[in-house]
Amino acid sequence: MKNADRWQNLLVGLMGAAAGGVLGCLAFRWIARQGFYALVLPGALAGLGGGLLVKDRSVLRGVVCGLFALGLGFFSDWRMAPFIGGRSFAYYLTHIHLLQPITLIMAAAGGVLGGWLALGKGPATRGRA
Repeated sequence: MKNADRWQNLLVGLMGAAAGGVLGCLAFRWIARQGFYALVLPGALAGLGGGLLVKDRSVLRGVVCGLFALGLGFFSDWRMAPFIGGRSFAYYLTHIHLLQPITLIMAAAGGVLGGWLALGKGPATRGRA
């Protein structure tokens, strides 16, 4: 695979991850309003979007999408239930250690699943992209 094709696949994957992440956040909020807590969903859908339209397997894309998915999980949780002491995202991040263990586990699971799904299909590519 040419280097230009690798970069194009990386870009397509990242755009897919962004679209999947938006869909995941919306689905998470909808499900949470019905009494269920599906914090894995934003990260998983970001990873699915990141790996769905690509034609190669890229570890770089998997790592980037995994980190994005982890951040998306924390962002979604913050939007749904910010801390009472401070409503900013910065306050949330500095007090992340006060979250319930299940919240941390679900956000991490979304990050891992997002990275794994964003890897793509086929043999691993060599090079930077």
